[in-house]
Amino acid sequence: MADYSLMEKYESIRYRFEEVGSQITDPSVMGDMKRYVKLNQEYKRLELLTTAFKDYKSTIDNIESGKQMLAEETDEDIREMAREEVEASEALIPEKEQNIKLLLIPADPEDGKNAILEIRAGTGGDEASIFAGDLFRMYSKFCERRGWRLEITNTSEGTSGGFKEIVATITGEGVYGVMKYESGVHRVQRVPQTETQGRVHTSAATVAVLPEAEEFDIDLRDSDIRKDTYCSSGPGGQSVNTTYSAIRLTHIPTGIVVTCQDQKSQIKNLAKAMIELRTRIYNQEHQKYLDAIASKRKTMVSTGDRSAKIRTYNWPQGRITDHRINLTIYNLQAVVGGDLDEIIDKLQVEENAERLKEAEI
Repeated sequence: MADYSLMEKYESIRYRFEEVGSQITDPSVMGDMKRYVKLNQEYKRLELLTTAFKDYKSTIDNIESGKQMLAEETDEDIREMAREEVEASEALIPEKEQNIKLLLIPADPEDGKNAILEIRAGTGGDEASIFAGDLFRMYSKFCERRGWRLEITNTSEGTSGGFKEIVATITGEGVYGVMKYESGVHRVQRVPQTETQGRVHTSAATVAVLPEAEEFDIDLRDSDIRKDTYCSSGPGGQSVNTTYSAIRLTHIPTGIVVTCQDQKSQIKNLAKAMIELRTRIYNQEHQKYLDAIASKRKTMVSTGDRSAKIRTYNWPQGRITDHRINLTIYNLQAVVGGDLDEIIDKLQVEENAERLKEAEI
């Protein structure tokens, strides 16, 4: 049975859609970049809603015309066709209503942004660094599958392979909205390469995913930033070039420090470092938002509390368990090979269900 009350919302949505469409062509609005970007984001959401409502209304009209035909027609073949049309259209109603209800809930404005990925080795010594390297390769392959661009900003390599720490930027369509589910502690259970007795060890690495701040999100003054340059270094601390291309930026008011030594060009390193610095400052405020929702949505605990254990990778059993939604799957090699879609899809479904319950639409 169709929820006809949903159609009552359509007129106000359509009016706002036309209003925003007019505003984004106004020269005075186009001159205010912050407002222009927000209106553009709203326009895209309203456009999706308007299209969904039109499709929903078309389905309802098909049901009503089919029922009218059943009431008026005497030809049995025509009645059968009408009956099939009504049944097929009614079967589509729940999915279309669910889609509209989700679209009616304001999306996280950060979801469409690029992201900064940060992986740090945790407990487990050399094995933790090796695991951090495994996670980075997993995300690299996942980004490749999605058509996203991943660029390393800064690394600190482990003594036996992998990374003590690695930071990268990911650019593409809706990156943060997907990658945000990966923030938290990832645990691995396996026989380490360094183990001589064949015993299974448990190690961990921490993943943080931050929405990349736009230039207009943060008012960053040059006077608040101290810039230091130094020679880039590789494993063991040896210099990998003789020019002072590596950049260290310190934001004096907050004490936040970022470094970038990935590029041979000081200018390119500075540009990358500025993006990361802007993002880290922005995320101090964004974290307050995450903390506010963390207690409400179990699927979002990872982004609200980065110390939360979110996933276990068990090599001997070929098993992966996501602890937020009690999901266990036995395709470890596919997942570490970049096939994260099944896990993320289930997390998104769970979060959407929670958002609908919270919104009470």
